[in-house]
Amino acid sequence: MKHLLSGNEAIARGAYEAGIKICSAYPGTPSTEILENTAQYKDVMYSEWAPNEKVAAEVAYGASVAGSRAMCTMKMVGLNVAADPFFTAGYMGVKGAYIVVSADDPSCHSSQNEQDNRHYAKAAKVACIEPSDSQECKDFVAFAADISEQFDTPVLFRVTTRVCHSKSLVTFGERTEHAPATPYARNTRKYICAPANAYLNHPLVEERLKKLEEYGNTTAVEIGLNKVEMNGKKVGVIASGIAYQYAKEAFPEDTSFLKIGLTYPLPMGLIKDFASKVDKLYIMEELDGFMEEQIKAAGIECVGKELIGNMYELNAELIRERVFGVKNPTVKPDVAPAKRPPALCAGCPHRGFFYTLAQNKNYVVTGDIGCYTLGYAAPLSCMDVCICMGGGFTAGMGMAKAFEAQGVTDKVVFGCMGDSTFFHSGLTGAAEIIYNNGRMIPVVLDNRITGMTGHQENPGTGLTLQGDPAPMLNVEHTLEALGFNPVYVVDPQDLTAMKNTANAAVADLKDGKHPAIVTKRACLLVKRYKFQPSMCTVDRDKCKSCKKCLKTGCPAIAFKDGKAMIDRTQCVGCTVCAQVCPFEAIYKEEK
Repeated sequence: MKHLLSGNEAIARGAYEAGIKICSAYPGTPSTEILENTAQYKDVMYSEWAPNEKVAAEVAYGASVAGSRAMCTMKMVGLNVAADPFFTAGYMGVKGAYIVVSADDPSCHSSQNEQDNRHYAKAAKVACIEPSDSQECKDFVAFAADISEQFDTPVLFRVTTRVCHSKSLVTFGERTEHAPATPYARNTRKYICAPANAYLNHPLVEERLKKLEEYGNTTAVEIGLNKVEMNGKKVGVIASGIAYQYAKEAFPEDTSFLKIGLTYPLPMGLIKDFASKVDKLYIMEELDGFMEEQIKAAGIECVGKELIGNMYELNAELIRERVFGVKNPTVKPDVAPAKRPPALCAGCPHRGFFYTLAQNKNYVVTGDIGCYTLGYAAPLSCMDVCICMGGGFTAGMGMAKAFEAQGVTDKVVFGCMGDSTFFHSGLTGAAEIIYNNGRMIPVVLDNRITGMTGHQENPGTGLTLQGDPAPMLNVEHTLEALGFNPVYVVDPQDLTAMKNTANAAVADLKDGKHPAIVTKRACLLVKRYKFQPSMCTVDRDKCKSCKKCLKTGCPAIAFKDGKAMIDRTQCVGCTVCAQVCPFEAIYKEEK
């Protein structure tokens, strides 16, 4: 029986069938659904949301050291956070299988860059595996686990957005349990990565790579991890991941293919043999010329990136156009579709915070990664910098110190992040502000959930990934414990209270104190909070067409016939627009 699964769902199934016992992750698109789906197998497999990707990588590695097969998952920028343990694990090796899933995001659909994480495998000197469809996502997890244990190596399991989210048919297998070959015993020579041990480990790592390359030339072909498809001698294509699917569609039927699933170390013997059998060789891969650079360095003539480029997602049409000069005809619509940039939801608790701070042009706001990043967009236009998870506090600290050094006295820096991000990487930034006497105001926008990636639990929500009750870490108490005083808690949808709180915090800052703010209101979409929606209405007789209500950026508000109107299918009665209206033309309906 076949099942229609996304790549992420298939990876979860593959983890189940491969006998993986421990799974840890921090949610991040396009990887999030992997752990959401491993949770269904909680009778035989433990799954958790970790506070951040570094923690997830370390939890999974600890499970591996104890002898269990383990997996951690993250989006590609998450591996930046987890790089420290990832590199060290490459030197120490494993006991139980250790798989690190990295979901790359070509075209930046939900990410701040397009990094190609295959480079991490090369830099850390570990194996890299790339599936190209959902069936391979499932099957290759077992291959990765076997390779990890056979070659004593972490395995980077690299997928991309289209593989993660596209669906294809998958045939299930049975779960195979894997007990440790030997009971756990302390092994400091292997698992204490002191300099002396690391020095001795490096030659072992280099020897491992040679053995992995030979495996790619032989056994990987036998099991279908690497695959040769000879259809003709004129043209040959070497491809990996989703680029293989695009190339299969774009190139003629008599094209031969070498599909590489074990992309590091590359099977150079297999590649040279394949190249010798075709007249012209193309390399098709998304983002960087990771394989192409190594293949050219080996003296093999090929073409690739000079044709298809190294930016953005590929597709079959782009390959046809860039390789063969065949451009598909396009039909231009008579009416251009309206541009609909992403916006904070109607009733979003973050709107009141950003609207309030936007009214003071001397406020500088450093932001972070989350729904609230949209605070930068017009008409709110209330964010100066957004770098990465946790950067809302630390970039703000740097700006505040720079203003001090420049003698700038009229700027006040607010550094903001969400509750999940606070536990992810905000604690160290908060400690930095206190320790180095930062003259800035940290703000935690606590909406009681990890919002942007689809409502995953975090240390402040009171539930685990598997739905079990958990201690609920308190944001304001944590800030107080770090030394912030006073710590203000405010409902951001009460604009008067929000403004008074910001003013009070600024006054405290000028008095030499270390104030902090927690805006606390649950996201409207969190099902367990019993939110009672209501409606706001415009009194068109009172509306003076000043358009001040539009400055809130609420998608439920528009103008019709020169007057404000509210879309009743979107409005939830938060009343931010009513508080903004200077003519009391907007009011909340009585039930």
